[in-house]
Amino acid sequence: MSNIKQQMLSGVFFNAVAKYSGLVISLVVAGILGRLISPDDFGVMTIAMVIISFFELLSNIGFSAAIIQHKDLTDHDLRSIFSFTLWMAILLALLFFSASGLIAAYYNNDSLRPICQMLSIYLFFNCASMVPNTLFYRDKKFKLLAIRTLSIQLLSGVAAVIAACQGLGLYALLLQSVLSGSCLFLLSIYHYPLRPLPTLGLESIRKVWSYSLFQFLFNVINYFTRNMDKLLIGRFLGMGPLGYYDKSYRLMMLPVQNITQVITPVLHPILSDYQKQHQRLCEAHEKMVHILALVGFPLSILVFFCADEAMLLVFGHQWLDSIPAFRVLSLTIGIQLVLSSSGSFYQSGGNTKAMFHCALFAAAVNTVGLLVGIFLFQSLIAIAWCIVVSFVLSFLQCYLLLYRVVFHQSIRSFFSHFRSPLLLALLVALVLWPVSHGCTYLQELSCWPVTGWLTFLPLLVSLVIKGGVALVVVAVYLQRSGEYDWVGWLRRRG
Repeated sequence: MSNIKQQMLSGVFFNAVAKYSGLVISLVVAGILGRLISPDDFGVMTIAMVIISFFELLSNIGFSAAIIQHKDLTDHDLRSIFSFTLWMAILLALLFFSASGLIAAYYNNDSLRPICQMLSIYLFFNCASMVPNTLFYRDKKFKLLAIRTLSIQLLSGVAAVIAACQGLGLYALLLQSVLSGSCLFLLSIYHYPLRPLPTLGLESIRKVWSYSLFQFLFNVINYFTRNMDKLLIGRFLGMGPLGYYDKSYRLMMLPVQNITQVITPVLHPILSDYQKQHQRLCEAHEKMVHILALVGFPLSILVFFCADEAMLLVFGHQWLDSIPAFRVLSLTIGIQLVLSSSGSFYQSGGNTKAMFHCALFAAAVNTVGLLVGIFLFQSLIAIAWCIVVSFVLSFLQCYLLLYRVVFHQSIRSFFSHFRSPLLLALLVALVLWPVSHGCTYLQELSCWPVTGWLTFLPLLVSLVIKGGVALVVVAVYLQRSGEYDWVGWLRRRG
């Protein structure tokens, strides 16, 4: 277990440096672009990226996880799989380019045609970089990954802001995507210069097919589960509501992604070394779950009470209609943080088939909830509540199955790890409730007829007060409950 801990700490450290530096960059870039580009343009780009991400799935076929899991793959096998994905990248880029007219006609939006055509370049580079990119994770080169990720994010973000300032609007978002995809490919192939073979590499693919097939099916189902809301809202409620919904969902996902993407990318590469030791995997899982729940549940409550400040500070007052849905969606942050680690344990345990079954269940409950929210209530806030319910049901089903088919143990020990995090979240809510009411007048000051940074100062003060109070509650609870002796840690450091 100590070896796992050491590898995890090293990987998480380098991921954290990149992600939290990247968080600042993404917030600045998103804030600037949100003020320069209209909600309709964001809605158009959202539709294009949702569709293109499905084409990306078709090129992978679960090979990324299979390359990490199978330690016996030779250099010839890797070159063969790379050759296959390269041909797939060319084919899918051409298909996406050809389908641009149908996509534009389906959504009755002519601007989708040139956007999809130019995004076919991004699709090619992103698909072609799959194998060399995966090798970074297989070889646990987390430091190089952190440097590469941060460099690409900074370069593409600056380019998008410059383009938006020049009045390019929607094409600024396009430039950001194409530039990031091409840079990812060039840097990956530079570190892992794989030479393609003049074959499809089917012999090597057969070695990993039984594992990669269900990983691929999981990815396909998970894609629809994650994007069905955007596809349906854009089709039946329009691009404007989709733009508001997408902003609320993306802002909610910022803390989720910038915590989980620090941890989960290093889980499978490290845990795959212990794929036959189920008891050791279970112990590592429960330690991970407890930490994620302690972070996620109180964070979810804090974001719920800071919804107004967060949305207005990041994106501005033109996104006021996104706040109600954002507040409701914030309730899923804790659940998503915990749930994010489950896939790595299914993969490390070698049971991608069970992971696929989880995806099927999640897709079913998510689709039913969305249909109810769209056609019965026809409101974004109702859709948000349906998503909350679907996450809770998927969470329960996922872990019941994980303990039964992977760990082969009772799930009682798993649920016992949620008592302390839930109590902490309740305490944060009880304290923030009156504090939030006391800060209401500060939010009203943000609507005064002033200009410049003074417009946002009351919101910033309110956010700092709420965040500070929540931090004090968490610190006192962790110390008094014995969860973490941070006072003793500070004394030792002093």
